Amino acid sequence: MSAARAFRVTVYASSSDRIDPAFVAIAEDLGRRIAERGWDLVWGGGRHGLMGAVSRGARAAGGRTIGVILQAFVDKNVHCTDAHEMASVTDMRLRKRGLDESGDAFVALPGGLGTMEELLEVLSFRQLGLHRKPIVVLDALGYWQPLLAMLEHGFRHGFIQPHFRGLWSVARDPAQAIEQIAAPVRAAAAPHDPRGGGTA
Repeated sequence: MSAARAFRVTVYASSSDRIDPAFVAIAEDLGRRIAERGWDLVWGGGRHGLMGAVSRGARAAGGRTIGVILQAFVDKNVHCTDAHEMASVTDMRLRKRGLDESGDAFVALPGGLGTMEELLEVLSFRQLGLHRKPIVVLDALGYWQPLLAMLEHGFRHGFIQPHFRGLWSVARDPAQAIEQIAAPVRAAAAPHDPRGGGTA
């Protein structure tokens, strides 16, 4: 019988190099902390920007990295050549599906339109009940505050129902993001008391 695979965290992140280096350090720290937990990193397969940083951080700490990338990006030589696994796909829908289905939890680092789309899609899928995986918005240096304010705007006007507030959590730094993922993982792994007394 084959051993069970490691827990996997899918990280959405920018591929831009034209950003404040402070964000790069945060992404590297997140990758390192994912690896130190013994978790695998799933990411978009790029070697630039925060994508590259999170994967470098994971590998530097001995972690396993699994990329999902467009073949067109491989052809442009922007992919990471040090990944333990790299799946190349033909279109973005397949790429997003690969990232979504491979992860047991999701973290959104700062990013542009692509990262925003990935985050909102995985949130909408959880809202529809298509998965129950943890989703963490890593609000590094307050980057996500405008989007979080827009979500609050949606609650206030009734476009997002109040009981969906628990679909995601917000972390101020990588350490908090890891703990927010770990808490439901620990709860799911805890033994169940058939007498109704909760966990042992």
